[in-house]
Amino acid sequence: MGTMMLHAQSVSPTVSYTLPDGTTSEEENLTASAPVVANYSANPSDADGYSAHYEWRFYLNNDTVPKIIRYEENTNYTFSEAGTWRIILYATFTKDGDVITDNNADNPFTVSISESVLEFPNAFSPNGDGINDVYKAKSTYRSIVEFHAYIFNRWGQKLYEWDNPAGGWDGTAHGKQVPDGVYFLLCKAKGADGRVFNIRKDVNILRGYTERTTTTE
Repeated sequence: MGTMMLHAQSVSPTVSYTLPDGTTSEEENLTASAPVVANYSANPSDADGYSAHYEWRFYLNNDTVPKIIRYEENTNYTFSEAGTWRIILYATFTKDGDVITDNNADNPFTVSISESVLEFPNAFSPNGDGINDVYKAKSTYRSIVEFHAYIFNRWGQKLYEWDNPAGGWDGTAHGKQVPDGVYFLLCKAKGADGRVFNIRKDVNILRGYTERTTTTE
């Protein structure tokens, strides 16, 4: 919970984040991969009878001018741009000429979105042993905000496609296992930092390999 000077009319802002893997966090200073969905609440107290004005100001890196301003008591935003964000709530309460202001400028929320990373292995072994059975991006991927991948056979026929870096190909086409051999990956993606990925590489299916011998780099 943001720490702020308390008086008769005040706000005590809180936040809840939904991370790319579906988990949630209420950290005031968050470091994560994009996209991150944030829900901010002002939590005004003793404001009955007062007219309230709220400004949620979102600053990116060292900018002195907000990149975004939201005017709701409670607001949400999806962070999909890399960098360090500062989020400050300014609140004004007015009643019969009485004006009271409050903010969390001394203790803003911060969200640090990591630079993008996206890599793929060159082989997998869909043999049902629960190890390396699905061809997908390496678990080190970070801050990927647009993604589309395709698998082709050596004749250029598309066998599979997926649109989430957490997804992948199980080595089947039309409900049947494809033969061992070399296939082709095409992946087009974009990172939160604006980096564009256009990945093309061979994919080897090696069902007879074990955990010790399967090539994953």
